[in-house]
Amino acid sequence: MDKEDKRKIEEYKKNPMANFADSVNRSQISDLSNLTKGSLLTRIITSIVVIGILFLIIYSTNN
Repeated sequence: MDKEDKRKIEEYKKNPMANFADSVNRSQISDLSNLTKGSLLTRIITSIVVIGILFLIIYSTNN
């Protein structure tokens, strides 16, 4: 873990509603940079999900 992750964990321990507020703010802003933050496996899974959603959108619009 880096320093930012440790700081966030400590903040969540002090204020449990911070996690909820952070989630709501991220969903409204749609900051995609947080999706690619993490290990290689996380990045691969995120890429597969995004490609799958795009494929479904393209497939549904063509039929």
